[in-house]
Amino acid sequence: MEGDSIVIEDHHRRAAAAIAKSLVPALKRTAERRAITIAGESGSGKSETAAALEEALAESDVKALVLQQDDYFVHPPRSNDAARRRDIDWVGTGEVRLDLMDEHLKTFLQGAESFEKPLVIYERDTVESESFDCAGAQVMIAEGTYTTLLKSAHWRVFIARDWEQTRAHREKRRRDDSELDPFIDRVLKIEHDIISRHRALADFVIESDYSVAAGESS
Repeated sequence: MEGDSIVIEDHHRRAAAAIAKSLVPALKRTAERRAITIAGESGSGKSETAAALEEALAESDVKALVLQQDDYFVHPPRSNDAARRRDIDWVGTGEVRLDLMDEHLKTFLQGAESFEKPLVIYERDTVESESFDCAGAQVMIAEGTYTTLLKSAHWRVFIARDWEQTRAHREKRRRDDSELDPFIDRVLKIEHDIISRHRALADFVIESDYSVAAGESS
């Protein structure tokens, strides 16, 4: 998403380095492309961890790219917030074009050098499009709240920090005052009920202290 702010900190890099250490041997054994998802609650550090993993893989000469779920929302951020306030039942996986994101992952895995994808322009509150260049990349890192549900992934990472633990991060990243009002806490509680079940599907779990553990699916 254009206009997003990503600040990679040491704990993101430590977690990413641990995951990369596990993945690199498997990646080196094949020339085929692979897909990894990084999921978790709002403010848990998904974007930062994805960027850190991209860096960590590059240190082992594995080129990776990041695909952001934020670009696949049905509505851009302020319009989506308005839709939620009109009908709280809008909150959930239906807000996101997961089918299109999965289709684009498949396109990458099948060897495409580029594809057209949505691009959210935060300041204009619009969804436009861009050509995504993936030539030479072996790995696509799909990050976002519900990306564990993407069917094309080879590995899944889950960040186990809940909406209360992530409030400080959301305050630091604040895009708009509406993100921190009481209504948003209602939204995050609903998201938590959905996302917390996804931990069981993960191959890697980043715990609240940013240590990395094997998931139940590994």
